[in-house]
Amino acid sequence: MASHRRPKQPSRTRVTVLSATAAAVVALTSQAANAAPSEKPNKDEVKSKVDKLYEEAEKATEKYNGAKEKQEKLEKQIGTLQDNVARGQEDLNDLRDGLGSMASAQYRTGGIDPSVQLFLSSDPDDYLDKASAMDQLSSQQVEALKKVQEKQRSLSQQRKEASGKLKDLADTRTELGKKKKEVQSKLGEAQRLLNTLTAKEKASLDAEQARASRTSERSAMNGSDKPSSGRASSAYAAAQSVIGSPYSYGHAGPSTFDCSGLTSWAYAQVGVTIPRTSQAQANAGTRIYSQSDLRVGDLVIFYSDQHHVGFYAGNGQVLHAPRTGTVVRYEAIGNMPFQFGVRI
Repeated sequence: MASHRRPKQPSRTRVTVLSATAAAVVALTSQAANAAPSEKPNKDEVKSKVDKLYEEAEKATEKYNGAKEKQEKLEKQIGTLQDNVARGQEDLNDLRDGLGSMASAQYRTGGIDPSVQLFLSSDPDDYLDKASAMDQLSSQQVEALKKVQEKQRSLSQQRKEASGKLKDLADTRTELGKKKKEVQSKLGEAQRLLNTLTAKEKASLDAEQARASRTSERSAMNGSDKPSSGRASSAYAAAQSVIGSPYSYGHAGPSTFDCSGLTSWAYAQVGVTIPRTSQAQANAGTRIYSQSDLRVGDLVIFYSDQHHVGFYAGNGQVLHAPRTGTVVRYEAIGNMPFQFGVRI
C-alpha cells in the first residue's frame, strides 16, 4: 500500500537563511553589473605618482648619505683612537718597567722604597697622592709616578671615548640599513607603476624628457650670466664633463651620481672639499636668496627640507643629477621649488 504521508517541510530558519543568501547573491551580481570597470591609470597619472615616489626616495637618499658619511667618520675616529690606545699602552708599559727597575735597584741596596708598593696597590693614583704628600719619594720617582698616573688617566679616557663611538657606529649602521630599505622600497614601487605603461607610453615619456633637457641646454648655453668664483666655475666645468652619466643613489662618481654626489665630486676635482649631503651643502657658503643674483657655478638648493641640490647653469637653468632613471642633465630651475643659492 502506498504511503500517504506528506513530505517534510523545510524549517522556517532554513528558509530564512536561503532567502538571505539568495538576496545577497542577487545584490552582489547587481553591484558587479553596475560597477564601472577598473581603469588603468593613464600616462600622466603614472608620471605624477612616479615623480612623487622619486621625490620621497631622494629625501631618503640624502638621509642615507648622511648616515653613510657619519659611519665613515666614526670608523676613522675609532681607528685613530684604537691606534692611540695601543701606542699609549706601550708607553705605559715602558714607564712601569722603568719604575720597576728603579725600585729593584733600591731594594738590592737594602732600602725598601715606597714605589714598590705602587705595584701592590689597587689604586695607584691614591697611593701616589699619599706618598707625595708624605715626601716619601725622591723627585725623580715622583716625576716617574706622575707620568704613569697621567698616562693611565689618558688611556682610560680614550678607551671610554672609543667605546662610546663604537656604540654610535652600531646605531648609525642600523639607521643606514633602514634608510637603504626605504629608498629601495620607493624605487621598487615607482618601477612597478612604470611597468604598467605600454612601450609606446614609456617612449613618449622619454622623448618628452629628452626634449626638455635639450631646450634647457640650449637656454643655458645662450645665457649671458656672469660666472661665480673661480673655484665654483671650475667645479661647474667638472660637472659639465659628466653630463649623461646615470643617476644612482648613494654614489658620488666617478661614473654615477646622486644629486649631492655630483656637486661634492665636482668640487673635489678642483681640490675643494664640501659636505656630502644637500642639507649640509646648504650651509657650506654664502646664501643667495634672489634668483636674479645667482651666478653660473653657484649651488642651488630645492625643496623646503633642502633634499635636492644642483649647479646654477645660467639663464634660469640648473645642471644636476635629478633622480633614478635619469642622467646628469640640464633642467629649468622653475621645475622644482627653489629655496636659495649657495656661493662657495
